[in-house]
Amino acid sequence: MESKKVKVTQVNMHEAKTRLSQLAEMVWRGEEVVIAKAGKPYLDLKPHVSSGTARQPGRYKDAIELAADFEDTPTSILDDFEGST
Repeated sequence: MESKKVKVTQVNMHEAKTRLSQLAEMVWRGEEVVIAKAGKPYLDLKPHVSSGTARQPGRYKDAIELAADFEDTPTSILDDFEGST
């Protein structure tokens, strides 16, 4: 299988600040941009990827059951937290 070659561009921090919009467009076209600090790779500029589906409140309704005594805390446990009287 043939691997796809991706153009990698490395720029220093100052140049990245000056050309940020242009570098962002390069990344969206599929190129890799590495921002260097003191000549060493420091950051990779990457496009934002959506985290997936939106949260759906209530999707577990009626799927989780709580025990009837869920809120009944044994006195021995309360004593451990509050101290015995």
